[in-house]
Amino acid sequence: MSEFANPERVVTIVKAALLLIAGLAVAKISGKAVDRTFRKYLSVQRGFIAGRVVYYAITVLVLISVLRQLGFEFTVLLGAAGVFTVALAFASQTSASNLISGVFLMVEEPFAVGDLIKVGETLGEVLSVDLLSVKLRTFDNLFVRIPNETMLKTEVTNLTRFPIRRADIQIGVAYKEDIGRVRDILLEVAKKNPHSLEEPRPLFIFKGYGDSSLDMQFSVWTLRENFVEFRNTIYLEIKHAFDRYGVEIPFPHRSIYTGSVTEPFPVRMVGGDLPPKPEYPEPPQPSAHYRPPKSSAIVEEN
Repeated sequence: MSEFANPERVVTIVKAALLLIAGLAVAKISGKAVDRTFRKYLSVQRGFIAGRVVYYAITVLVLISVLRQLGFEFTVLLGAAGVFTVALAFASQTSASNLISGVFLMVEEPFAVGDLIKVGETLGEVLSVDLLSVKLRTFDNLFVRIPNETMLKTEVTNLTRFPIRRADIQIGVAYKEDIGRVRDILLEVAKKNPHSLEEPRPLFIFKGYGDSSLDMQFSVWTLRENFVEFRNTIYLEIKHAFDRYGVEIPFPHRSIYTGSVTEPFPVRMVGGDLPPKPEYPEPPQPSAHYRPPKSSAIVEEN
């Protein structure tokens, strides 16, 4: 109580409190300003990490200044900070790994907020890239949190990295169809579709002979924002065009022939008699000299 009654001590505490409040306010304002600047000229991730670095750096300096204002020795503070850092590292190894992985993700920037990415079996839109995790929203409106360490170790596919995308359409037609005619029909469909790009040009690839169809791939480019609508419309237009020009899309079937291909496969019902009964040996007959024992009793019914 004597320390608080000392006017000089009270003034010191008030100065330290004012320094703490002002320093934290400056740290917050500076962090937000740096964040906005980096977001405007660079990217959201780099703005976030730059703002966080500035905020924490100013906060640490403010705390050191406040403690020195209160009379703590700087060397003692460094020793305590070292012990605290070691203890914290052992207690939160997973968090530290996620933190370091988050810094690598933000520096490398394989995706940005708003991108559509696929991580393993999870497909969703990036909501935020934080220091410990990446948060996604799936197409069925589910919230998914993925640790940064997992993101760094897992293959990530960015579906919206580039302004255009290619739709690969797998098609099979009957063996009787003319491949050149089918190609011309597909090119006509792509030309009439409003979302199809002229450059790069559509690509037609004959892939080979399937079990019941001639297999081919038709690849068409479209703008990224039109990809979903384009896939829906192009499939319907191809089906309508095939129906209009009489192009057959076969279903899997198999024909079996023997001998000449013009002769039907013979089928014969095979039957037979029942299998013979097994022959068992006859039981031995009693001997003519056989006599029942005297103790035996024979009961006859009249």
